Parts: sequence; structure tokens; C-alpha cells
Amino acid sequence: MDAQKTIKTLQFFVTALTNGAFAHFVQGKHFESLGLTVLAKKYTGHYTEEMEWVEKFISRINDLGGEFKIEDQKGRELIKDPVEYVKADLAIQEQGIEYLYKCVADLKDDPTTYDILKAYLADEEEDLYWSQNALEMIQLIGRENWLVKQL
Repeated sequence: MDAQKTIKTLQFFVTALTNGAFAHFVQGKHFESLGLTVLAKKYTGHYTEEMEWVEKFISRINDLGGEFKIEDQKGRELIKDPVEYVKADLAIQEQGIEYLYKCVADLKDDPTTYDILKAYLADEEEDLYWSQNALEMIQLIGRENWLVKQL
């Protein structure tokens, strides 16, 4: 097992996921301001869930004797349109899951981290499927009907 490789990978996820979690929180608050309470809860809930993963990754870095960092976050624009946000979030999820599959395979010699990342991957796939299904539902019932379901 290459502990430094594992720490570097986990640090990447700590930074990226903290950034993504905050984006979900801000977007959720925006949807709340629009009265889309179901969608708001979905994304503010993502924030909480993702920060729990950050905690797990930081704990694993600590277990390996590494030091985690507080790294600069890349800014994002608020996406005001809920449907456009689901589309944008789906694109990010697709890229993230592809990278996560690679990381899981690369860390198979570290069973503890492998199991953590495998569980995280399953959680992310669930989020991906939700976004895909939401866009399919929008196509099926129309934008306005879908938005009404988000109230």
C-alpha cells in the first residue's frame, strides 16, 4: 500500500467535495427562496451528506498519519434556473463518477480506503440516478409540472 498516494487521493476528494457540498448548499438556499422546498431540501441535504464524506476522508488521512489541507476553492456561478442546475450537476456527477471508478481501482491495495471509496461511489451513483430520473421526468411531464412537484 502506498499511503502517500492514498492521502493525495483523499485530499483531492476533501477539497473537491467541500467545494461541491457548498455549491449544493447555496443552490438549495436559492431554490428555497423560489419556494421550491422539495428541491431545496434535496440539495441542502446533499450538503450535509457530502460533508459527512469529507469527515470520513479526513479521518482516514489522519489514520494514515497524513496531514490534510484547507485548500482554495474554485468559485462557481449560481445557476438560477432549477432545470439547468440539474443538468449542470449531472454533468459534474458524470465526470466525478468516472474519476471515482479510477480511484477505487487504483486504491484496491488499501482495503480500508477501498471500502470507503466504494461506499462513496455507491452514494454518488444514487445521486447520479436521481438527476437522470429528474431530467427524464421533466421530458415526460414537462418543466412546469416537474417544478410544481418541487414546491
